[in-house]
Amino acid sequence: MKALTKSELIDRIFEHHISLTNREAEGAVNEVLRAINCALGSGIRVEYRGFGTFNLKWHNARQGRNPKTGEAVHVPAKYVPRFQPGKELREALNKKGVLLM
Repeated sequence: MKALTKSELIDRIFEHHISLTNREAEGAVNEVLRAINCALGSGIRVEYRGFGTFNLKWHNARQGRNPKTGEAVHVPAKYVPRFQPGKELREALNKKGVLLM
């Protein structure tokens, strides 16, 4: 499966909005990502109706294992960002014969 890179996303926005320059499209993408990052960093959930929700999930500290050596290692407690897709996105992706562009 191919990944859509940040630069490809910027190019798509630039192609679909001819009134924007490439630099303005890049600024828009960067600002959206910065806003999501800042909100999550402040403990605020980000919800975009129909698309999905970004939030933080807490993982407690635990004992892990190094897969190469089998040695026990301490994994510290941490927050992990999580994305939960919205209903419309799930339905659109699961429709048969639909290729989203």
